[in-house]
Amino acid sequence: MFYRRLGVIEMGILGFLALVIYAGGVWKFWTGFRRTNFSQGRFYLALLWPVLLVSKSYRQNFTKALKG
Repeated sequence: MFYRRLGVIEMGILGFLALVIYAGGVWKFWTGFRRTNFSQGRFYLALLWPVLLVSKSYRQNFTKALKG
């Protein structure tokens, strides 16, 4: 019983950390959007950043947004 409870706590911590990392990525891209080559779609590009990192062009622009 203790073993199962420990697993749930660990999963909660990992879920929380994933949410914090995701929210941090959204915030950094949102605030650095003006440094990118994109002219529109700020909302969608910020929310979908984990999926869009597959694209080389998006990765380059995401890196630009994070700097500064």
